Amino acid sequence: MRKLRRRWRREFFEEIRDIARHPVVKHMKKYTHHGKTTCYRHCLNVAYYNYWLCRLLHLDARSAARAGMLHDLFLYDWHTHAARTGDHFHGLTHPGAAYRNARKNFWLNKTEKDIIINHMWPVTFYRMPKTKEGWITTFTDKYCGAFETTRRK
Repeated sequence: MRKLRRRWRREFFEEIRDIARHPVVKHMKKYTHHGKTTCYRHCLNVAYYNYWLCRLLHLDARSAARAGMLHDLFLYDWHTHAARTGDHFHGLTHPGAAYRNARKNFWLNKTEKDIIINHMWPVTFYRMPKTKEGWITTFTDKYCGAFETTRRK
């Protein structure tokens, strides 16, 4: 089991390397997201769990990991966003902003697009995931967000 974990971890980082090192994605390190976790770290956490769950279920782990790294690529501090812009609906609008930023910098397949646009369901009740990988991301995003918010480190 230890060998498998090491191999999958190495493969995970190979799948997301270009995204994780991209200057636009690295910009997410400037913003706190949940608790003391940066937006970059949150996306890395979601991507990692996506990869593992999709590998275990024989789904598209590559797309799930890559979209997990991009799902919150909205590039602003959501804690002060409403005061600066008047947009009080970050939870509803950030998937669109993340998708626009992601498609400007990366080629996205249908699964990756579904994940990024629909990851906030049920908050965005009208945007429900259409892929199994999208449902997994919806779950891992909520799980990671809850864990990061309650972590006191």
